[in-house]
Amino acid sequence: MNEVLENIVICGRLGKTPELKYSKNKQVPMCFLDVAENKQDQESTTWHRVIVWGEQAEFCHSRLKTGVEFFVQGQRQRRSYIDKEGQTREIEEIKARLIGLPKGV
Repeated sequence: MNEVLENIVICGRLGKTPELKYSKNKQVPMCFLDVAENKQDQESTTWHRVIVWGEQAEFCHSRLKTGVEFFVQGQRQRRSYIDKEGQTREIEEIKARLIGLPKGV
């Protein structure tokens, strides 16, 4: 079940260095990013799970390191899956359309 919730733009810092993986059947590159968004009007940090595909995934793998500030434009969506124990799990993530670095990085 995939449900698109909204289009979103976030600016944040990378929580850990992305690992490049490939899809099983099409061998398309992909990266999963954990992004910390700390808005000025909030005391706590909001974490987002971001999925990046194709050439942008390769860019993320080669250029983004832990702590680097960048922005993501994409669609927030919810999906469900069945884990190893047979339980249905739901996660919310952002499917990136565009990744960018601040000027001069």
